[in-house]
Amino acid sequence: MIADRPAGVLAMILARIGRPVVATLAAFGRVVLFALDTVRHLVTPPFYWREFGQALMQIGWFSLPVVGLTAFFTGGALALQIYSGGSRFSAEAVVPQIVAIGMARELGPVLGGLMVAARVASSIAAEIGTMKVTEQIDALVTLSTHPMKYLTVPRVLAATLAVPVLVGIGDSIGISGGWLVGITKLDFNSATYLKNTTDFLEVWDVGSGLVKGAVFGFIVALMGCYAGMNSGRGAQGVGAATKSAVVAASVLILAANYLLTGVFFTS
Repeated sequence: MIADRPAGVLAMILARIGRPVVATLAAFGRVVLFALDTVRHLVTPPFYWREFGQALMQIGWFSLPVVGLTAFFTGGALALQIYSGGSRFSAEAVVPQIVAIGMARELGPVLGGLMVAARVASSIAAEIGTMKVTEQIDALVTLSTHPMKYLTVPRVLAATLAVPVLVGIGDSIGISGGWLVGITKLDFNSATYLKNTTDFLEVWDVGSGLVKGAVFGFIVALMGCYAGMNSGRGAQGVGAATKSAVVAASVLILAANYLLTGVFFTS
């Protein structure tokens, strides 16, 4: 019996490690199946254009202020940081170029995606979760309306189309923030700053950020809808769904950003 005790302890340790691993893999599998089901419904009729229009306004237009402010202050802070670091190596002149490529490739898409995730994923999860708690989703089924087509597909499509536009606008505002700081605090010539920015920035720098924005928008809306559809009963369940939607969307955005950067810029 003494000899069996270490084996029992080892089995207990492995069981405690295995349960969360299996649960995580099972949750990932459910999300993948949900995403595939969403894409399948996306290409089959019917399509609810009114819900799509409302989602486009909520996700795109009403997210513009927070994305714009975030990009503006990020561009300004980035210019200050690059100037401070570059001055150690007499490389202050690279501020316009680095601000432009940093905003277009990384900071614009990532920060825009995270801001939209904080605002939109939580809103979608809370809205759909509340509909589930109040049995409105069951009412849709009773009316022969597929919940995924009515609730998920318009929001996912709207986010996939709106977030790249937000990223493009955010890139412009962020670069403008760096330009404003450069000419007011760092003594750059305005024409020279803008010329260095346009000469250095390539089309694919901007295009890669827009592609990232589309992927991030898909992730944000998908996780908001998934969390809302699978929320628990009651106010506590809706709150947990809202929290899990934001956390999952944020983590997946950062992971997707790493993978896409590796694909786009690693030869």
